[in-house]
Amino acid sequence: MAFVGRWETETQEGYDEFCKLIGIPDDFIKMARDHKLITEVTQDGDDFSWTHIYPTFASFTNRFTLGKECDMRAIGGNKFKATVIMEEGKLIASFPKYMRVCEISGGKLIETLTCGSVVMKRTSKKI
Repeated sequence: MAFVGRWETETQEGYDEFCKLIGIPDDFIKMARDHKLITEVTQDGDDFSWTHIYPTFASFTNRFTLGKECDMRAIGGNKFKATVIMEEGKLIASFPKYMRVCEISGGKLIETLTCGSVVMKRTSKKI
């Protein structure tokens, strides 16, 4: 239940390079780069709801059950099927173009997205 709550982005590292590599349009990168993304997470047993809220233009929700394939949306709105697992307290999902690992460390939500050698790291505080 450590992920449950409302989180606000504090820092992002490697955002532009990562987004360009996975094919996000430059106008979306520019628009979203400096916004304080809000992430809302709910959990009921192995069932999660993970919502990203962009302050000025959009939001989307991924609902998943640990260990079961589900429909997901990624950065830029791409849709695909994925299976999210919990391993050593981390939520791990393989998206078509990248790997996403979410964890709680020092009371912060840390989201690490890796595509090849390019890494984007988003740190969020609980609000």
